Amino acid sequence: MEGLLSLFSNITNLDYKQVIMWVIGAVLIYLAIKRKMEPTLLLPIGFGTILVNLPMSGAITQMVGDILQEGPISILFESGIANELFPLLLFVGIGAMIDFGPLLSNPKLMIFGAAAQFGIFFTLSLASLFGFELRDAASIAIIGAADGPTSIFVANYFGTKYIGAIIVAAYSYMALVPIVQPPIIKLLTTKKERQIRMEYTSGNVSKTAKIIFPIFVTILTGLVAPNAVALIGFLMFGNLIRECGVLDSLSETAQSDLANLITLFLGITIAEKMQADAFLNPQTLLILFLGLIAFIFDTAGGVLFAKLINIFAKTKINPMIGAAGISAFPMSARVVHKLGLEEDSSNFLLAHTIGINVSGQIASVIAGGLILNLIAR
Repeated sequence: MEGLLSLFSNITNLDYKQVIMWVIGAVLIYLAIKRKMEPTLLLPIGFGTILVNLPMSGAITQMVGDILQEGPISILFESGIANELFPLLLFVGIGAMIDFGPLLSNPKLMIFGAAAQFGIFFTLSLASLFGFELRDAASIAIIGAADGPTSIFVANYFGTKYIGAIIVAAYSYMALVPIVQPPIIKLLTTKKERQIRMEYTSGNVSKTAKIIFPIFVTILTGLVAPNAVALIGFLMFGNLIRECGVLDSLSETAQSDLANLITLFLGITIAEKMQADAFLNPQTLLILFLGLIAFIFDTAGGVLFAKLINIFAKTKINPMIGAAGISAFPMSARVVHKLGLEEDSSNFLLAHTIGINVSGQIASVIAGGLILNLIAR
C-alpha cells in the first residue's frame, strides 16, 4: 500500500517541464544512435537528462523533508567538473591522439588556427549586447572554440548558471560541423578558389622537434595566457607521452581507456545541469543561437583570412583550408578535404587541413585562456 502511495505521489509531483526534458533527452539519444552524432557524449548526456528529471530523482542532491539527500550525479559533478578535473584528464587523452607533425613541417599554418577564433570574440560582444553579464557572455562565446573540454573549463571557472545549455550547444555543434561548415565555405568562396591546387611537401620532422614542441608551447602559453596553463599543459603532456617513445603503453591507455572512461563520466555528469528549472528558459534558446553564430564566424574568419593572404601571395592557397582552423578535430579537416575532392577529385588537401586543424586545437585553448585573463572572475 505504501508503495502505491509513493508511486501516486511521484506521478502527482511530475511537472510538464520534466516531461519536456525527457523528450530532449530522447532526441539526444536518437541523434547519437541513429545519426551517429558524437555518440560517446550525446548518448550519456541524453540518458542523464532523463535520469535527473524524474520526480524526486535520487540521482541528484536535493532536500527530502528536512534531510539533504546526496545524489551520485551531483557528487560526480562536484568531484569531476566543478574542480575542472574531468576536462583536464580528457585533454591528456586528446593530446595523446594528436600528431603535430603536419603542423611542424609547415609552421605558418598556425596563423589559420588563430584566425578561426574570431567567432569567439565576436560572440562575446554580441552576447553582451543581448544583455548577458560579462562572465556569462564569455562562457557562451567559448562555444566557438569548438572544443568541449575548454567550454566546460571556462564556463565552470566563471560559475555561469547556463553551463548546461553551453555544454549541449558546444558538443551538438561539434557534431554538426559537416552540416554547418560547407554552406558557409561555399558562400564565401568561388568555384575557381575552391579548385586551387596545393602541393604538399612533407618535411622531415625530427623526434627531438616533436618532443620539444609540447614543452615550448606550454612555456609560451604560460607567459602569454597564464590561466590557460592547466588546459594547454595537460594537452601537451598527453602529446609528450605520445612522442617521447618510452611510454607507449601509457600513450595507448590515454588515447583509449582514459579518454573513453572520462568521456563517459563527463557526459552523464553534465546532466546535473540539465534539470528542467535551470534549462528550460528563453536564455537557453538564445545561447543555442549564439553558439551557432560563434561557429559560423569562426569558419568565416578562417576562410576570409586565407582570401586576404591570397591578395598578396604569389602562390595562391585554397581559402577553404582556413575553415579547418576551428578546434573540432579531426572533423573539420575531413569536411574541408571532402569539399576539395568534390571540386577536383585529384586535389588532396588533407595534409594541409590536418595541420591547420591541430593548430586550431592549440589556438582555441589559448583563446580561452586569454578570455580568463581579460575578465575578472
